[in-house]
Amino acid sequence: MKKTNGQLAITLVSLFLGIILAIQFKTVNKTVGEGVLPTQRAQQLAIDLKKAQEERDAAIKALDEAENKIKQYEKGEADNNVYAENLYKDLEKYRILAGYVDLEGPGIVLEIQEPPADVQFGIEYSIVDDLDLILQTISVLNAAEAEAISINDQRYTAFTEIERAGDHIEVNGVSINSPIVIKAIGNPETLESALSIKRGIVWTLKYYDYNVHLAKEKNIRIPKYRKLIEFVYSQPVEEETN
Repeated sequence: MKKTNGQLAITLVSLFLGIILAIQFKTVNKTVGEGVLPTQRAQQLAIDLKKAQEERDAAIKALDEAENKIKQYEKGEADNNVYAENLYKDLEKYRILAGYVDLEGPGIVLEIQEPPADVQFGIEYSIVDDLDLILQTISVLNAAEAEAISINDQRYTAFTEIERAGDHIEVNGVSINSPIVIKAIGNPETLESALSIKRGIVWTLKYYDYNVHLAKEKNIRIPKYRKLIEFVYSQPVEEETN
């Protein structure tokens, strides 16, 4: 009977020790999973991000080189033919209208910085919460006959999307944050007056405590639109001949 009790005691102790070891093993695995693995994952993501950025930069460089070669070919043909020269001029005009050409010229620069946080009530808001003010600014500049507009160096075109994405804004699919810098090429006096009119955009931004700086510039550079647009559902309407 004593032998049986001894074996039972040993069995219970072994079982108890096994449970303790299993719990410790599970705890160690969890700790490693929450510590080392996320760190390794973050490092790998950083490497992947850097590689993607390098590939993007290389693709942009290759695209620029290809566009320059095409332009040289087109210009060369135009120099040898009056008809081709007129076609080349028309092509350049439509490229400018579509936003596929870098432009420079006089205009204005509007910089919008976040308002200070309300210390008394602990309220903090940003331009992301007032996205409509950016849209109104673009509308006013278009009405003032701006010839080219950019938002944080993202060219604004008829295909540009401006939308909120979490705690930031996306323009042409690119994330931008404060400060928001809007550039516009056109008559500097006209553009400045359109934005500075009483109860206009600048007045409204300052009313909501945004730090605003508006300046006229003699020469502003606005980059071209980078995204390629493909028409899938639309096609030109053929003119009917009588």
